[in-house]
Amino acid sequence: MVRGDRQSWNIRDHHMSDTIDRIAHHHGPGSKGLVWAHNTHIGDARATDMARAGMVNIGQLMRQRHPGEVLLAGFASYSGTVTAAEAWGAPEQIMTMPNAQPGSHEDLLNQGLGEAALLMFGPDRTGPRLTARHGHRAIGVVYDPHRETGDYVPTRMAGRYDTVLWFPQTAALRPLHHEQQPGEPLHETEPTCF
Repeated sequence: MVRGDRQSWNIRDHHMSDTIDRIAHHHGPGSKGLVWAHNTHIGDARATDMARAGMVNIGQLMRQRHPGEVLLAGFASYSGTVTAAEAWGAPEQIMTMPNAQPGSHEDLLNQGLGEAALLMFGPDRTGPRLTARHGHRAIGVVYDPHRETGDYVPTRMAGRYDTVLWFPQTAALRPLHHEQQPGEPLHETEPTCF
């Protein structure tokens, strides 16, 4: 399902967005929901370099489908530990992430705020700090702290999110339980593109 190309990414995010809409429709008018996904899926792709690459994501699609009804929240941190794997299918481990790169959003937030904060962007998002494009850390399921330079997405923060939860230091999440490794190879699942 994940081939690393734009078409595969867009199919997945359209499928996830369609699923959100189906669940909301099932629960009826006025229903509300919370979608927990990685920043690259939740933050509006149009405020990143993803748009130039022809990619969309849940945040963008939900804003387009439901104007004024969606609040996009992102996370940012300067340093700490994360739970990730060295490769797809590899066991998770706790990894120490290096301090944020100089000039990144995380570095600037650390210099300006230091302590944990909730940043809420109002209707006027024209200020230079809100429209400046800087790298925004994107640690995913697969992570290599020694090659982190590729894990920064050029981002206009106030275009990507409506609010950002800022934590100078994070601690890795620990799973409640571990799933058994499959005894047979995993096969492609929906959505499928032919």
